[in-house]
Amino acid sequence: MAHISIVNSTKKSWNETDAGLIAVGIYQDKKFTPMADAINQASNGAFTEAIELGDVKGKTGESHLFYVDGKRILLLGLGKKDKFDSNAVQLVAGTVSRTALHKKIDSVAMECFCEDCEHCQSCGEGLVLGSYQFIDYKTGKDDGFILKSATVLGCDSPNVAKGAAIGNSVCFARDLANHPGNTTTPSRLAEAAKEIADEGGMKLTVFDREEFTDMGMGALAGVALGTDEPPKFIILEYMNGGDAKPKIIVGKGLTFDAGGISIKPAGKMDEMKYDMCGSATVLGTMKAIAALKPKINVVCIVPSTENLLGAKAYKPGDILKAYNGKTIEVLNTDAEGRLILADALAYASKHYDPEYILDFATLTGAVLVTLGHIATGVMGTDDSLMNKIKLASKSSGEKIWEFPLWPEFCKQIKSDIADVKNMGTPGQAGSIAGGAFLKEFVGEDIPWVHFDIAGTAWGSKTTSVDPKGSATGWGVRLVLDMLNS
Repeated sequence: MAHISIVNSTKKSWNETDAGLIAVGIYQDKKFTPMADAINQASNGAFTEAIELGDVKGKTGESHLFYVDGKRILLLGLGKKDKFDSNAVQLVAGTVSRTALHKKIDSVAMECFCEDCEHCQSCGEGLVLGSYQFIDYKTGKDDGFILKSATVLGCDSPNVAKGAAIGNSVCFARDLANHPGNTTTPSRLAEAAKEIADEGGMKLTVFDREEFTDMGMGALAGVALGTDEPPKFIILEYMNGGDAKPKIIVGKGLTFDAGGISIKPAGKMDEMKYDMCGSATVLGTMKAIAALKPKINVVCIVPSTENLLGAKAYKPGDILKAYNGKTIEVLNTDAEGRLILADALAYASKHYDPEYILDFATLTGAVLVTLGHIATGVMGTDDSLMNKIKLASKSSGEKIWEFPLWPEFCKQIKSDIADVKNMGTPGQAGSIAGGAFLKEFVGEDIPWVHFDIAGTAWGSKTTSVDPKGSATGWGVRLVLDMLNS
């Protein structure tokens, strides 16, 4: 684990900490935060002098290092005060951790950059997320520096620890996704689920290939035919909300996708280790729930397999029967994620009476064409649920964009020889076709929203909380915000 997992908070001030790096702030109007003002006075106006020389402007993203009374002081630009919200706090906190890693300083302390501690959760989240590195396979002597401790000064809010727990869960999701396909296998996802279940007092059920095949999950079984790696159907149940209906989160656990018989091009096929990022999102969410123990009922379902080529692999033209009895014409074996999700959605609809179902999947390359790495494409069947998601998106800073799921699109996945086909009209609305297909396997009158995270699960712009070349853990913070709303 190459990141801090705990963030402390204390009422102590800057001159009472032994941290190797202390971070304070200045707004664009040249107003100091309280501790920055105190340090400026203690240093005979070192900050003021830097402002007068034109070096310090207080703009977002600025950072300047000073040395006062034997301490390293990082003065951070906070931008316009009226724009300084929880998302800005998180990015600033991430900068503190990234600066410490760059300078190989193993302990940091940052001022609580908020009034009345309204953004303390973001302080904890940002410090943890900014400390994240994926260096498990690095063997050089200079590759292993890790931040060891972080503290928020001038604050004793429990929300700092809550934020750290959420950040730790995002990092957990990142780790699952960043490990290669020969490490993060379906069996490893099942092991991760067991770790979460043990920590959070959850019920874990894992069906293996023979079991879920006998149960009638023909779509998952079909995709799994081409691999010798044991596939798994994983269910985690957290029931701490009394008689309330469970909220169900489903994540695509395709641990490596070669495309099957409809093989992918060789270029960037290595990135197909990320095709299980939907499962990373939902397992990361459950990791946070295990730590925070909210009074809710949540069920997490992960269908997991590889999609490879082999003598037994399913083929274009095959007909598969899903768990709800619907038949599927396979036109492209590389449209496999929707197949394994079909059985998961059908299982959730049959065995639970859910408040709603959310599913997360790196489903289509088409969403990347539409939204790039900026936002996740979403579509669903319930306006009220969609509005809750939009509010959580704004709060968490994880952007979404709603696609229409009109009847015209839903007709495009109807098959001439089976109930549905796993492709829509060639070259048209590919992301919506994926959602239209999944809708066929959600029970009637169950509110449901599909998240296509193929553009946001990895490859996003590098920021202080999103390191270069890493999975992002996208969606964990959004879902947690929504589950607790």
